[in-house]
Amino acid sequence: MSTKSREVIWGGHIMGADIHAKAARETAQKAIREADRAEAEAWSVRMEGYGGPAQPSPTLAQCLNGGMGWLEVECNRCKTRASLPLDAIRRPPDTPIWKLESSLKCRSCKKGRAAPPVRMIKLTAAREITPYKWVHPDEER
Repeated sequence: MSTKSREVIWGGHIMGADIHAKAARETAQKAIREADRAEAEAWSVRMEGYGGPAQPSPTLAQCLNGGMGWLEVECNRCKTRASLPLDAIRRPPDTPIWKLESSLKCRSCKKGRAAPPVRMIKLTAAREITPYKWVHPDEER
């Protein structure tokens, strides 16, 4: 049996199997993305409801894969709120979100080396808090 006859006999089966595998892989990736988003949303709701770092929490990679790319935090002292982009946080992708709370500090309350801690509020898909716009004191508002 020559190579050409094998291609004729098995070529259609091989192409069909490749197409089926590609479609199954795309479906699986979509399902993983939906599951990651659902887990991030559930953790965010628990955070808002309980007011503390709920455990277990999704990882940075799961949040980014699910489309939840922003973490909303609030300073314990001055009550300033900020939205932090998760893709800018320099931690391993398998780091749980709740472990970030101890390393986040408020910049506006910082005095020397001491800075008050912040508390996490929720995860969001887009930035909800606008960045602080600086206006010069001499300019008219």
